[in-house]
Amino acid sequence: MFGTTASLTLFAFAPFDWFLDDLYGAFMEVLARVLGMPALEYAFMQRAYLAAICIGIIGPLVGTFLVHREMSMIADTLAHTAFAGVAVGLFVNNALSLSLAPIHSALVVAVGTALLVELLVQYGDVSTDTSLAMVLTGGFALGSVLITATDGGIAVGIDAYLFGSLATVSKASVGLLVFMTGLVSAAVAVAYRPLLYVTFDATAARAAGISVTWYNRLMVVLTALVVVSAMQVMGVILVAALLVIPVATADGSRSFKRSLLAGVLVAEITVVTGVTLSYQYGLAAGGTIVLTGIGLYVLSLVYRRLGVPTRMQHRTGRWRLNKLSERIHGDATAEPKADGGSDDERR
Repeated sequence: MFGTTASLTLFAFAPFDWFLDDLYGAFMEVLARVLGMPALEYAFMQRAYLAAICIGIIGPLVGTFLVHREMSMIADTLAHTAFAGVAVGLFVNNALSLSLAPIHSALVVAVGTALLVELLVQYGDVSTDTSLAMVLTGGFALGSVLITATDGGIAVGIDAYLFGSLATVSKASVGLLVFMTGLVSAAVAVAYRPLLYVTFDATAARAAGISVTWYNRLMVVLTALVVVSAMQVMGVILVAALLVIPVATADGSRSFKRSLLAGVLVAEITVVTGVTLSYQYGLAAGGTIVLTGIGLYVLSLVYRRLGVPTRMQHRTGRWRLNKLSERIHGDATAEPKADGGSDDERR
């Protein structure tokens, strides 16, 4: 469903076939025998796991920047406009008897929408959340209108895009996702420092000669690429969760780079566990992955709230020193007076 002849021609070449069937496929078969999981020998499950691993990489790579910019909602907005793009592709196929891949039309619409949001914020004299709300509702409205315009004729075809499916992850889809993973990873690696500067202090970045507008547009375009690439497994409705939940779970790292890498690790655990549970119990892949991610987030939140020391804190002794200081000095939040001393000092 997600592939076309052009996609197959592009991605089903000898090196990728060799990697997917001979290298990766052989590794998964060995892993299936070692773990006693026959499902890993099935070609569609091998493709699903590879797609999930790719999503687990690119989701936090972009999501970490979005969360620290407090722009998490843009992922949900682009997901809903990607739904409109899917509906456009299916509508054109139904009305004109063409073979346009809906994922390609979703990619075009999502990237165009990402740039539209930036233009609305920059020139439309509207706030970011207002522009996101208008574009989100407009995209979903367009999709629903196109579905009903064909008397529901494309409603069946759009279900897999809405909720995600392991069975519909084709070789062409995996090839596209592997390509997008390389593209997004390379873009973040090359533009890492300017993106980091713009994320934490856009004013200083602009004063330093960095094109804040250009890097803002780069970030929203990368978000669109991630959303469209991941929706084949996650579904349009839930795809934004994988850009936010792993990042929130990994929050608290000592540096931005560690937070980013920790988010990728959490995302990989989330998607692999979610895909496994989805297959074992016949559940929706996207929903299972999201619920797994929320479960990990709750565990991390409880872990942090209980004040459990991290390994780094144990190693440096900082946690013990902090606790000892609290016992000796008690509440150290006394407000200093104008002369720099406290009431006790002046008495």
